[in-house]
Amino acid sequence: MKRSEVRAAQKRAAEMFDHIGIMLTPEERETIEVAGFGLGNLESQGLELVTYINTDRYCAKELVLFPNQTCPEHLHPPIGDEPGKMETFRCRHGVVYLYVDGENSGTIQVEVPAGSEEYYTVFHEIELHPGQQYTIPPGTKHWFQAGENGAIVSEFSSTSRDEFDIFTDPNIQRMPVIVED
Repeated sequence: MKRSEVRAAQKRAAEMFDHIGIMLTPEERETIEVAGFGLGNLESQGLELVTYINTDRYCAKELVLFPNQTCPEHLHPPIGDEPGKMETFRCRHGVVYLYVDGENSGTIQVEVPAGSEEYYTVFHEIELHPGQQYTIPPGTKHWFQAGENGAIVSEFSSTSRDEFDIFTDPNIQRMPVIVED
């Protein structure tokens, strides 16, 4: 991902935070993480995030999804004696469609990113609006997509070890690789 693309996504995410009144420090604004997953299509499959704290006991983040942007299917595996990350998503703005292991209740309300259909395998839909939340148990395969106006989700979880996440798509690189323009 090019540095200019990262800067543009950071600016856009900061504007979304401003729009709904979530205040960030200047340092947080400059260090918004832009996860493009190495797929070359941030608008379709990507995620912007701010990590407030991540210790050996707990983690708190804000997740920004641009309109119809998808965080690809993944799970948080056990690490050592720990069962894997348990996370609660609380929608702050927009609508987010969360898909987890479980019974497919029929037609889903979003479109799986074109060209990646084979890597999306769980379709139990949970629709979250502002003020609603859902807890994802450890080791649960999941993915999520914003509605047409984008979404901001607060994540509260056990320790986050993103580098160990297991993605269904073998082409995904979780840790961003940024190149200069």
